[in-house]
Amino acid sequence: MKIVGTAIIVNDEGKILIGQRPEGKDLAGLWEFPGGKQEEGESIKDCIVREIYEELDVHCEVGRFLLSVSKKYPHGEFKLMVYEVRVKDIENLKANVHQDIRWVSPDDMDNYEFPPADIEIIDYLQEKF
Repeated sequence: MKIVGTAIIVNDEGKILIGQRPEGKDLAGLWEFPGGKQEEGESIKDCIVREIYEELDVHCEVGRFLLSVSKKYPHGEFKLMVYEVRVKDIENLKANVHQDIRWVSPDDMDNYEFPPADIEIIDYLQEKF
């Protein structure tokens, strides 16, 4: 099972950052929360810091743990470890990996297509945020 550090990044307006998976990747075209796979010997918080820098070109601080979600796909089994994350220089975000990034309210997430594992995260966000 692969462990994935998943970041919930909220701006001053209460909107959450999502990114669209690029062509050529598994689940291409679907929307997701920033983050990525934990590397060997890396803590989950260090994973999130690294992934946010690689994906968005900004530094972040990992906050509180929110939930975990496990899901099996044809390309592997994944456990998403979801944390609230604060980004420094939020206005300087760059889409280095995603083909598009957007700020959306939890209620508007129903208008975007996400991978199955993210549906449980969205339900949590719509209830708690």
